[in-house]
Amino acid sequence: MTAPAAFRALRHRNYRLFFAGQFFSLVGTWMQSVAQSWLVYRLTGSAVLLGLVGFAGQIPVFLVAPLGGAIADRHRRHRILLTTQSASMVLAFVLAGLTLSGRIAVWEVFVLASSLGLVNAFDIPARQAFVPEMVGREDLGNAIALNSSMFNGARIVGPAIAGVLVAAVGEGWCFLGNAVSYLAVLAGLLAMRLAPSSLRPPTTSALASVLEGFAFVARTPPIRALLLMLGMVSLTGMPYAVLMPVFADRVLHGGPGTLGLLMSSSGVGALAGALTLAARRGMKGLSLGLAIAAAGFGASLVLFSFSRAVPLSMLLLVPVGFSMMTAMASSNTLIQSMVPDAMRGRVMAVYSMMFMGMAPFGALVAGAAADRIGAPLTVTVCGVLCMTWAAFFASRLPRLRPEMKAMILARRAEGAAEDALAASLEDVGTGTEAR
Repeated sequence: MTAPAAFRALRHRNYRLFFAGQFFSLVGTWMQSVAQSWLVYRLTGSAVLLGLVGFAGQIPVFLVAPLGGAIADRHRRHRILLTTQSASMVLAFVLAGLTLSGRIAVWEVFVLASSLGLVNAFDIPARQAFVPEMVGREDLGNAIALNSSMFNGARIVGPAIAGVLVAAVGEGWCFLGNAVSYLAVLAGLLAMRLAPSSLRPPTTSALASVLEGFAFVARTPPIRALLLMLGMVSLTGMPYAVLMPVFADRVLHGGPGTLGLLMSSSGVGALAGALTLAARRGMKGLSLGLAIAAAGFGASLVLFSFSRAVPLSMLLLVPVGFSMMTAMASSNTLIQSMVPDAMRGRVMAVYSMMFMGMAPFGALVAGAAADRIGAPLTVTVCGVLCMTWAAFFASRLPRLRPEMKAMILARRAEGAAEDALAASLEDVGTGTEAR
């Protein structure tokens, strides 16, 4: 596999604009995430409150994402993204202003985190469903993997910058940097050239549309199994990130710089996992790879929980990030390859509920558990639970594979028919002009 082939989705102009703008914005997002965690921990010293802030920031996704998915299937996704990204920028400016003025209080962090979570409930389904509009079906899997690469490249750079800035000048400048970074993604969205909308006027209410999405997931065993797998990994495995300030301070006896190094190390592994997926063609073995990655994620967390040295912890977080991202991106690729376009926004809303919406429950439980039994033992238990669910999913794969294959082939056939129709219409138009 050549390097250009691994980046083939970038041949699409709109996706190049999206990719560039999102990267700068995500660097700012990671800066804010790390700085916000350290700010809460500095103000309170409480692992419970760290878990509660994580809960407040992500629970809106679980509660509101189904409505966001219905809206993404009924309105232009490009316009939705312009609105949500603008709202996120405003919230970041408010957080920066309060922090830099020295008037920030923990309750204000909670309010702003939950407000951003509400915005994300509309942003994530629209952003996920917008990808096929930019690259088509042929490069969809590669674009999803490149999105993950972009996310995790920013995850390496952002926390490292945040660690330096927090130690040198405080958290407020990280929040300000995040606010300014949204200008890049807004500029990219505004510069896109988009085809006329093919959306049909809605014939049902928004509630009926939401229920239709849930019904589709419930009656489709492969998608249901993938989403349950994703939700359980998110619930049991992802809370480790919320406890990183505790590990940096109490376990490894460091500060914000140590926190930045830990988060960046996980990002290095996640970037490697995303690039590995970007370099592959086809989906053969992807479902089994998902189960193996989820089990590897749990095993890596267990090993990390026993480390008491910064270099070893950084080394062990590389496979944590690699396996986590491989599992998440693999499930995204499989689901997007099976779901019909008309249902894409709503199914990706359920994906958002499982990926980001389950994490706050895990963060809440993990924060409370860490206060009682310590962060290392909490992460050990999380890793074991993650491995257990991965084994259960792997045991169901032989029954799921035939329907997975049938659905993927059906979507490919639909794509080929749409391409043939578009080509015929172009031929008709050319002939008419000639006459």
